[in-house]
Amino acid sequence: MDLQETQNAIVRLLHDAKAQFHRMPGSAIILRYIKSSYQDDPVRSAIELFLFLFAVRYMLSPSYSTQKKVKLTEEEIDELVEDWTPEPLVAAPTPADELENEKRPVLVGPTGPKSKLSNGRTVTNLASYNFYNFVGNETLKEKAIQTLRTYGVGPCGPPGFYGTQDVHMKTEADVAAHLGVPACIIYAQSFSTISSVIPSFSKRGDIIVADKAVNFSTRKGIQISRSTVRWYEHNDMEDLERVLQKVTKEQAKKPLTRRFIITEGMFENIGDVSDVPKLVELKHKYKFRLILDETWSYGVLGRTGRGLTEAQNVDAREIDMIIGSLAGPLCAAGGFCAGNEEVVMHQRISSASYTYSAALPALLSTTASETISMLQEQPEILTALRDNIKAMRAQLDPRSDWVICTSIVDNPILILVLKPEVVASRGWSTKDQAHLLQDAVDECLANGVLVTRLNSYPLGLGVNPRDEGWQPTPAIKVCVTSGLTKKETEKAGITIRHAITKVVKSNKWSK
Repeated sequence: MDLQETQNAIVRLLHDAKAQFHRMPGSAIILRYIKSSYQDDPVRSAIELFLFLFAVRYMLSPSYSTQKKVKLTEEEIDELVEDWTPEPLVAAPTPADELENEKRPVLVGPTGPKSKLSNGRTVTNLASYNFYNFVGNETLKEKAIQTLRTYGVGPCGPPGFYGTQDVHMKTEADVAAHLGVPACIIYAQSFSTISSVIPSFSKRGDIIVADKAVNFSTRKGIQISRSTVRWYEHNDMEDLERVLQKVTKEQAKKPLTRRFIITEGMFENIGDVSDVPKLVELKHKYKFRLILDETWSYGVLGRTGRGLTEAQNVDAREIDMIIGSLAGPLCAAGGFCAGNEEVVMHQRISSASYTYSAALPALLSTTASETISMLQEQPEILTALRDNIKAMRAQLDPRSDWVICTSIVDNPILILVLKPEVVASRGWSTKDQAHLLQDAVDECLANGVLVTRLNSYPLGLGVNPRDEGWQPTPAIKVCVTSGLTKKETEKAGITIRHAITKVVKSNKWSK
C-alpha cells in the first residue's frame, strides 16, 4: 500500500466516523458546544480535552497495589513478636507513689459529713464534693429508688441508639430553663464533657486562646482538638486582649478559621473566678466564640446556683457554650453543655463522648433534676453552705501564720497554699511544699479530719519535665459542707490550722 492509498483510507475512516457521530442523538449540541467553546475560550477546551484523555487513560490503566507486601516466615513473625515491647498505658508508680497509696484512707459505706474508714475510725469528711449533703437527703433517695424500679439500672446504649429516655430530655430542659438558654445536652461523664465538646467544634487549623490555669479535662480537650493554641496569663484580661490582637493580626490575610476563647468560670486549682463581662466584651470585639467551663461554679454561685453568669449578672445567652457538671454539687453524675439549638444539635452527631458512650442512668438524671429544683425553690440551702464557708475561712486564712486561701468567699472548696514569704524564707521547692502539705493532711487525719491535697498534672509519656508547662501550686483542699453545724465546722477549721502549724514547726521542716 503506497502513501496515496494510506491517505485515502484515513480520509474514508474520518468521514465514516463523522457520519456515525452525526447519527448519535445530541451530536449537534455537542458539536455546537465545542465550536463555541473553542471560539470563546480555547484554553478551556484544551484543558477539558486533557482531562478527558487523562480520565480515559486512568480507566484503561491496569490496577496495582499501593502497598509493598513483604512475606515473612513464621520464624520471622515469632521473632518480631518477641522483640516487641508495648508502651505502658501509665507510668510505673514510683516508691513515693506506692508509699502514698499505702497511707491513703479508704471509706466504708456511704459518703457523708461523718464517714467511717476501713480501720474502723469515724472522721469528719471535708474531702468530698457533698456540699449540700444531698447524699443523705431522704427525698432524693426515694426519688432515685422509684426511678430505679421504673427504668432499671441503666439504658445500656448510647443516647442516639435507644439510650435516650424521657428523664434525660427532662433534665436537659431543666438545665436549659435554669440557665435561661435555648437548649442543653447532657453527657454520661463529667470529666469527658468538655474534653469532647472542644474537639467537636475546634479542629486542626482553628485557633484556641486559653487561660494557662484551666483544669486537666479542659487541657485534654484542647490537646485532642489538635488546634493552634495560644495561652494567656491566668485571669489577666490585658494579656488576653494582647493575645487576641496578635492572633487577629496574624490571621488577617489567611483563610478564615474558627476561633475560641476557653476558660473556667471558677478555677478548680486556684479557686478564683473569671471576669465574664470582660470576656463577653472581648469576644464580641475580636469575633471569637467563648467556651466557659462552669464545672465548679454551677450549683454553687449565684442566688439560685445558676453559676458565674448569675453571680456576675451576665445573660447566659451571651456565652456560646456553657459546660457544667451534674456531679459534685448536684450529687448526681455526668455533665452538660448549654447553648443555642445549633450548638446542641451539632454535638448529638459529632461529640465522641455523647455518640459512643452509654447514656446517663435514669436514676442519676432524675437526681440532677430534683437537686436543681431544690436549689431554685429552697435558697436557704445555699445560705446554709455559705455560712459554713465563712466559719471555716475565719479559722484558717486570717488566723494562720503559714497559709492563705486563694478561693473566693463563696467557693466551698478552700484552696490553702503556703504564704510566699514563708516559702521564700525557708527556701522550699515545689516538691518540698507538696511533701510538707501531705504531712499536714496526714496530721489532720490523725486528729479526725479528712482533707485532701491538690495534685500536679501528670506528665505524658516521653515528655521532658522541663516541658511540663503550667502546674498548680501545691495546696490543701478543704471541701466545706452544710451537713455539719457551724460549731463542728469551726472545730474542724481549728484542727486543720493547728495541724499545719505543728508540721511547719516540726524538726523535719523547721530547719
